[in-house]
Amino acid sequence: MGFPAFAFIFSDQLPMKLAIQSLPALGGLFLFLLTAQCSATRENETPTMAARARLNEAEAAAAADSSRPLTTTAATPVASNEPTPGPSAPEAPAVPAERRTPAEFRAEIKVADAQLKTNPRNAEALIARGRAKAQLKDYRNALTDFNAALRIKATNSVAFYNRGLTRLRLKEYNAAISDFGKAIRYNPTDKEAYFGRGIAKMQLSNYKGAMPDFNKAIDLDPQYADAYEYRGICYASLNKPEDARRDLERAAELNPDATKSLRRYAGK
Repeated sequence: MGFPAFAFIFSDQLPMKLAIQSLPALGGLFLFLLTAQCSATRENETPTMAARARLNEAEAAAAADSSRPLTTTAATPVASNEPTPGPSAPEAPAVPAERRTPAEFRAEIKVADAQLKTNPRNAEALIARGRAKAQLKDYRNALTDFNAALRIKATNSVAFYNRGLTRLRLKEYNAAISDFGKAIRYNPTDKEAYFGRGIAKMQLSNYKGAMPDFNKAIDLDPQYADAYEYRGICYASLNKPEDARRDLERAAELNPDATKSLRRYAGK
């Protein structure tokens, strides 16, 4: 499948399928978050190792497998009943900003518009348009496209993944967890969806609950640096310093950007 790379955001390194108190934003959501072998419909969309930007949603800093790009915009989030992450919760990894311009995303929207005029039930065009809108930070309209794709095919794992990533950027964490879970149900080997769900749980300070998701992401890809990094942060939050150090050292071996987390959470 194909954003690792998670916080949520989008990038050429993220599958489009990804905050913890000043935690380094995901490399590559949300969310440059996730790197997996994603289907053709997720071209340029991932939350994993694409770039580490600490994303403070309030301030706006944007940056998951090379087929899931998702970039966040300063869309005005609607009020929700989501719990507020605790003071020690790390920031969700920022989804890497794609190495493309707003004009290119607008052009993609026009292409999708033309395809949808010919075939209004073209789910791939709806998802592509939704991703482009998300890259332009038009999150609410992006959700509308993902919803439409799911009305065409209720088991579309790519649409669920992208909707989850967009909801992560809107801080709708419980809804994001639900969508990532459905993406996993219909594509159990999507490491990016596991990673995204783990990030959403961390945003709710549910570090223990996030662990199985990072474990599974690592099982699916033993070289998944971001999953090691965020699992290490969970261990640190759960007062397991030795386990935290082990994971963070492994993350730094795979991706030097993780050295910042190693110093911060393991004192190295």
